[in-house]
This record gives sequence, C-alpha cells and structure tokens, in this order.
Amino acid sequence: MKAPARFADLVAGTSIAGLLLPEAVAYSGLAGLPPQAGVIALLVGLFVYALLGSSRFAIVSATSSSATVLLAATNSMGASDPATRAALSVGVMLLAGLFFVAAALAQLGAVSSLIAKPVLRGFALGLALTIVVKQLPKVLVVHPGHGDFFPLVAELAAGWRQWNLAGAAMAAMALVLMRVLARWRAVPAALLVIVAGILLDRAGWCQAWGVSPVGPIVIGLGEPALPTLDRAHWLRLGELAFAVALILYAESYGSIRTFALRHGDNVSINRDLLALGVANVGAGLLQGMPVGAGYSATSANESSGAQSRAAGAIAGLVVLLAVLTLLPWIAHIPEPLLAAIVIHAVSHSLSPTVLQPYFKWRRDRLISIVAVVAVLLLGVLDGLLAAIGVSLLLLLRGFARTTVSWLGRLGQSHDYVDTARHPEAVVPPATLIARPEVPLFFGNAEAVFASIRNRIDATPGLQRFVLSLEESPDLDATTIEALCDFAAFVRARRAELVLARVKDRVRDLLAQVGSPDLPAAVYANWSVDDAVH
Repeated sequence: MKAPARFADLVAGTSIAGLLLPEAVAYSGLAGLPPQAGVIALLVGLFVYALLGSSRFAIVSATSSSATVLLAATNSMGASDPATRAALSVGVMLLAGLFFVAAALAQLGAVSSLIAKPVLRGFALGLALTIVVKQLPKVLVVHPGHGDFFPLVAELAAGWRQWNLAGAAMAAMALVLMRVLARWRAVPAALLVIVAGILLDRAGWCQAWGVSPVGPIVIGLGEPALPTLDRAHWLRLGELAFAVALILYAESYGSIRTFALRHGDNVSINRDLLALGVANVGAGLLQGMPVGAGYSATSANESSGAQSRAAGAIAGLVVLLAVLTLLPWIAHIPEPLLAAIVIHAVSHSLSPTVLQPYFKWRRDRLISIVAVVAVLLLGVLDGLLAAIGVSLLLLLRGFARTTVSWLGRLGQSHDYVDTARHPEAVVPPATLIARPEVPLFFGNAEAVFASIRNRIDATPGLQRFVLSLEESPDLDATTIEALCDFAAFVRARRAELVLARVKDRVRDLLAQVGSPDLPAAVYANWSVDDAVH
C-alpha cells in the first residue's frame, strides 16, 4: 500500500471510530443488551471483515435494524430477565452466523436477495419509524407501559405533562449539531455530542435535570461458550436466526454493492458471506450482538477517504484503545444523547420519498405500503416475516403467470412479434406460433399448456404449431412431463410440432428424455423463422 493510501486509511479509520463507538453503545440499548455487547460486536466485526471481506469501504458492526430485530426475536420467546435474553441472543447470532457460512460454502452469493426492493424499502421505512418512536421514552425520560408502535405513540401523547423538557432539548440540540456537521464527514459529530454530554454529566447538570447516564460498562472477555438451551429453544431460534440473517444480508449486500458500483470495484459476495458468518459467530461466542455492513457507517467510511480495508482495522484499533482508556468516561454519556445518535443514524431511511419511484412508475406501490404498515401494526419481527412472505409471493406470482404471446411475422423481416401488440404482423397459413412469457416450471406448466390447447382446439385446419421456449433456460420434471403430454396432444390433432429458441441445456435434457413425440428434429431449429420455414 502506498504512503498516501496508508495516510488516507489512517485518517478515515480514526474519524469513523468516533462515530462507531457511540453508535455501538446506543445499539446495545436498542437490542435490550448491556452496553458492552455492542462494543464487543463492533471490535469483532471490524477486525474479522478487515481480514476476510472483499469491500474496501464496508464497515461491519452492530446496526440499528439488527438490534431491533434481535430485541423483537428475544421478546417473542419471553425473555424477561437479562440472563435469558443474553443466552437467546447468543443462540440467534450463532445460528445466523452458521447460515452465512453455509451459504458461502454453497456459493449462494449469486442469489442477491430474496426480498424485493419495494418490500425492503417499505420495511426500512417502517423500521426507522419504529426505532425513532421507541427512542422517544429515553429522550423524554419517561417509562411507558406499552411497547407497540401505535399504543406507545398514544401513551406518550397522553402523558405529555411528564415529559422531561431538558432531555428533549439535549436530544434536539444533538440532532441539529449532527445534521449540520454531516456536511463534513471527516468531523466526528457523534463523538463531539458525546463529549459535550459527558461534560454536562460530570458537572452535575444532568442529575439536576433528572437525566440519567448510561452507567458503568464492563468489557469482560471470558472463554467463548455456547448458551445452555434445550432443543425446543434451538429449533425456535433457528427460525428467528434465519430472519435476522436475511435482513442482515439484504442490508449488507445493498451497502457493499452500492459503493462497489460507485467506484467500479470488484467484490466477492460469497467471500463477504463467509466474513459475515465468522463475525457473527465470533460476536455470539463473546456475548456481543449481530453485525452487518450498515449503510450509514459504510458511507461515513467512504466519505472519510478510505482506500482499503485497512481503514476498518485502524478504526478497530482506535476503538480498542478508547475502550481500554476511556470506559469510566463513557459511563457518563446521557441516555437522551444516545437516543439522538440512534435517531440520526436511521434518519436517512425516514423519508417517504424512497417510495416515490414506485408511485411514479405505477409498479409495486401496494406492496411497499403493505411492508410499512406490517411493521407498524405487527411489530418488527412479524412485520419482517410478513414482508419476506409478500416478497416470496410476488416472486411466485410472477413465475406462475400463464401469459402466452401469439406471434406473427413483421413485414418481410425475420422478426416474429406479438400480434396483440402489433396487429400488422402476419401469421403464416395453417400455423400457430406461441411464446410463453414466463419461464416454464412446475407451478405454471400445466396452466400454460392448457391455455395453448384451448387455442389449438379453436383453430380449424391447423397443420403446424411452433412453440418458442426462449424464456425457459431449464425444465424441471413436471414441465418435461407436461411438454411430452402436449407433444402427444399435437400429434393426435395430426399437426406438426416444432420447438424454437431451445437453450442448449434444454436440448441436452430432451435428448436424454428420448420421447418418441419429441425427436431431435423437433428442436433442431434455432430461430422462430427457421421453425416456421
């Protein structure tokens, strides 16, 4: 590494350390864990990704989304005392890490995401709103009895007389300061806010205002150990860990890919999956919390001038030095300021304009709104699972369509186009040309061929039927059986069946099937024009 690059990484790593340490402490409270959990996760994530990751900008640490989902997961299992919550959290992290490692070994990085972008953005907006509302009790120094979004909002509004205006003023000033200083990424705005808060607490002002600090932080790195949980707990944790891993992967992949495309970098998503897996297993064994490549920290690293993964390692060293020397001071951070840091961290997801393109394009508007409402009504975990379910249903709905285009020749060219869109296209005499507009698979093959049979039955004098398979790169067993049955149907109608645009993989498969109704001559033609002639 050249000297200018080393210096740039040194500056970037030092700068983002001032952001990452306060965020780590804040996210611990968001997950319902002691402050040291976020600090341990931060150190593990930074060092592991610096060794194993592929992106020069990605910063792997605790994130607001993972902290919130982890809290919802442990709450769903009735974790009331800190020891039980810690044990369940470790179990979730270990299993999520193992999911990542298994995905890396299976080379599943090519599956960029199972969650559609509109669903993911709707979920992110709902999650950001939930996080902000759940930080308000710390800002207002109140202790509400409800935790769900709408009941909590109603209770906070009804109890306005109990609001601590000093805490609210501290948080508001901190948000304004971080907003203004955000123009200069190299300035550690969160660190300046924390220093000011520590000075206020040490001077006795916070106590006079009724504002509590975060309290003592003890970083204890004992021997790595598995939590003592029964089989039923592990099975349930497996379901929750999959949800945590999926949201971490979607968030991390989005951050890594965004900055790789911006700078023309090559990244290996399978390598990053392995890094995320090792980091989460390590953080779990050391009693930390889930880690991922969050957008805000990664953006801050890029804006600070990072040139390689060394910037993350340097940030880890700076954080470690601060932990070894400044823990007594960190204990004096006022809780309203930690809440302000969390709110500022998720502020980039709060704007409804992220959903604006879907309304402009008139595509997926409903599902993006459903994702937002699901999080607000059902809670973070159930809302996440509902959002994933919606995304998978969209995927299945798209593949299960039975749309078939009927083609004709465009003028004197060799092009065959949809006659419904191009009425001037001419269909050759005694011929039908069909093109399924979706890949054929077990969920739609029978329905597609049924619709084609109906058109054939309604066409007297048919002599040749051309089926274009250009949208089907492969065929499963159900589709092969349906195609063989369809070939027999066409033969029974005394018409000739010709397949066009058949992929090599499908050609090899049909040769292996060896159906008498599908000899090699049936799929010998490459283009629709050749098949017609």
